[in-house]
Amino acid sequence: MPNIPLPIGFEKTISQPFIVALMTDLLDVMADDSVLEIGTGLGYQAAVLAQLARKVYSVEIIEELGQKAKQRLRQQGCSNVELKIANGYHGWPEHAPFDKVIVTAAPDLIPLPLIHQLKAGGKMVIPVGAAAHSGGETRQRQNDDEGDPVRPVLSTRGEWIRLVISWWRIGSGAGPQ
Repeated sequence: MPNIPLPIGFEKTISQPFIVALMTDLLDVMADDSVLEIGTGLGYQAAVLAQLARKVYSVEIIEELGQKAKQRLRQQGCSNVELKIANGYHGWPEHAPFDKVIVTAAPDLIPLPLIHQLKAGGKMVIPVGAAAHSGGETRQRQNDDEGDPVRPVLSTRGEWIRLVISWWRIGSGAGPQ
């Protein structure tokens, strides 16, 4: 498989394998984590997360993609993945808070409902902003204790992504109220 995004219909693509691996690694999923994924697509990222997490909740806005992903995930034995057809901007409040949140599409801004659904001490990985569409300079920053829950982690030149990780300091409840 080439390491490029591939079309999956509906003017959407599946992320290149490197990006799936990178985002999964940055998310740092633990065996007892509850993970929210926004943008199921074909179900590839959800299947990867299903091997690492206790439970994966995945939201897909395009009904046909979501229904096919449900079938694939069931056929692959991913019984710990629950999928719904909805606008991922709103997350899945019925199952919140989540230990981890991963977004596979690139919004202009981080959706506030997703931040509110992240547990204190949780982590979010999301491609965000215009740089996610047009590239940008390479940068890395790590979490510090200044109370800002959003930290840009990686930005690369190219066509694919600027990733942002959002941390909540453990037990602090820091962040938007």
